[in-house]
Amino acid sequence: MSSDKWKSRIKRMAYGIRRRALAHTILRNGGYLSQACSSAEIFASLYGKILRLSFLERPIFPAKFSGTPKSDFPAVTGTEYNGNGRWECDNFILSPAQYALVLYATLIEAGRMDESGMELYDRDGSSVEMIGAEHSPGMEVTTGSLGQGISQAAGIAWARKNIGETGRVVMLMSDGECQSGEFWEAVQAASFHKLGNMLIYVDMNGYQCDGIMSNVMSIEPFHKRLRAFGARVYCVNGHDIETLVKLGKKQSAQTPTFVLCKTDPCKGIDILKYRYPKFHYVRFKDQNEKTQYKNFYEKMEYDKN
Repeated sequence: MSSDKWKSRIKRMAYGIRRRALAHTILRNGGYLSQACSSAEIFASLYGKILRLSFLERPIFPAKFSGTPKSDFPAVTGTEYNGNGRWECDNFILSPAQYALVLYATLIEAGRMDESGMELYDRDGSSVEMIGAEHSPGMEVTTGSLGQGISQAAGIAWARKNIGETGRVVMLMSDGECQSGEFWEAVQAASFHKLGNMLIYVDMNGYQCDGIMSNVMSIEPFHKRLRAFGARVYCVNGHDIETLVKLGKKQSAQTPTFVLCKTDPCKGIDILKYRYPKFHYVRFKDQNEKTQYKNFYEKMEYDKN
């Protein structure tokens, strides 16, 4: 595929991700919308060009929730939407599980999840959870409290490295969860064990549940701290798909690679800006506000630039 064609396809995917997230937010009277704004290009680049995925003959319709794992009942995971456990395919670990809506929209745009599966979102008995768990589409582990996902990813990467599998462990993280102590312990361990098969994209949108992240607890100079812990680090524009893909194809090092993606929590959906600085979750205060979002959705157009 020519450079122009794949770039156009990924831009279309990013637009589709935002549009689906907005439509769903309107339908359900609320949703994690700013996460779609900030990470759409990252998700589109991952599923459109970066991740080594298994072939699917057709999009998967999400199964019902079948129960929690126990001794006589194996764990059910969303791995089949990704690499299905194949040694040459990549694992994808979504660390901030509140981004699940964005992941589902991405899977639909990528032709890996049946579009009608979104109707099951946050329904009783459904695997299409609001806060994604291991049985949810595209989710391979339950990441639990923020900051735990990287520890699980490092364990998977260590195991894959030691049994000689060529697939990587690719993650998406949010910047706010990097405030936790467990995150730094995991980075230290991953660097010590030379887990070069780890590739981590961090959505640096600058906001979290309680508002401006730097007011809650600054992690700067983040890139220097990561390098001090032994990681390979790149700082990029998180909406620049060409750079995101280039780094996703870069040869592995002898240490985990972090791609710090500076992003805009209102990218593509400018109507969100008036909510500053609380972007974490959209809940309409009245019918008038909901109508404003409906009007924006109806006028939303694909920007080729």
